[in-house]
Amino acid sequence: MTRRKFLFTSEQVSEGHPDKMCDIVSDSLLDALLEKDPKTKFACETLIKNNTIVLGGEISSTAVIDYEAVIRASLAKIGYHDENFDFSPKTCQIINFLDVQSSEIANSVHVDKTPEEIGAGDQGLMMGYATNETEELLPLTLVLSTKLILKLKELRETNASFKWLRPDCKTQVTVEYEQLEKGKIRPLRVHTVLISTQHTDEISLEELRRSLREDVIPLVIPQKYLDGETKYFLNPSNSFIVGGPKGDAGVTGRKIIADTYGGWGGHGGGAFSGKDATKVDRSGAYAARWMAKSLVANGYCERCLVQVTYGIGMAEPISLYVDSYGTVKDGFDDEHLTSLLKKNFDLRPGMIIKELNLERPIYRDTCILNHFMPKTNSTWEVPKKI
Repeated sequence: MTRRKFLFTSEQVSEGHPDKMCDIVSDSLLDALLEKDPKTKFACETLIKNNTIVLGGEISSTAVIDYEAVIRASLAKIGYHDENFDFSPKTCQIINFLDVQSSEIANSVHVDKTPEEIGAGDQGLMMGYATNETEELLPLTLVLSTKLILKLKELRETNASFKWLRPDCKTQVTVEYEQLEKGKIRPLRVHTVLISTQHTDEISLEELRRSLREDVIPLVIPQKYLDGETKYFLNPSNSFIVGGPKGDAGVTGRKIIADTYGGWGGHGGGAFSGKDATKVDRSGAYAARWMAKSLVANGYCERCLVQVTYGIGMAEPISLYVDSYGTVKDGFDDEHLTSLLKKNFDLRPGMIIKELNLERPIYRDTCILNHFMPKTNSTWEVPKKI
């Protein structure tokens, strides 16, 4: 019987991409508030275009912070420090439309409630995914596209030979997979690598493409996945000098697939950034990833999708669903896996916050590139023994 082969693609964006800049602004403000008041309730959307930033959302906090100072310092770390970028953290206009959180929502969710009683900040469905195809237990397509961005950032910041790189860039990796028995899949080869990176006018397109092909890609993608038929599209739009918020507007939460599983598994639609952990868009999604990763790490299945759903103001989740795609180990089925999760994970929002320690100012670092690539403070990336 011929095994089916298929192509799957994931993308990633850099800190200098305008959408990700907005995520960073929203989460930097959340961090600043949490540093002074860990019980802060916050939901902040950011819009950026040219040299203007607009904030909108709701807040309930005893913390007093300098919003403009936090924003300027956070964006300066990205690398937009040259006036020639047409965006400057020093001179950008900041318009603040943040308002007080609705008392109806506050009373429903957290006012005068114990951690066990805290309700979900909104209704919604959250998805978690894990796969054993990489050591991160994430899809290879996502891992490779993310690591390409990390390598470009490293070279831009530390290697004088790459001074032509600018902060805005995107990657996209297509992998050819083989469908095995019982829902198992195996990555065979990298079919296509696409990189679009902002650059100065000091480098020719020919030299830029040569450098990406010879000096970047081989340092990230294992040779076993590259062959003579691998396709490379390097700055396919040719010149990419104008980037960042000058080249495109940015909005918080527009890179939710790059933030999660690169199109694998599923997504409930809710963005993470700018939201404190009573918002289950964030905490529920982190818990769903934690559960999925724990199942795969403990050998119960080779890959799986977990869905958890909530209603606003309700502490207990409405439903929990597990799909192992048929890769569940012998003697178990998906109902067994669901029961395992119910016994080992308390999915009430207040208890997720407590167990994962989500009232810390960790979110700026968390939101950069991907929320599930292992990082120092990512408690949800530590599998639970079950």
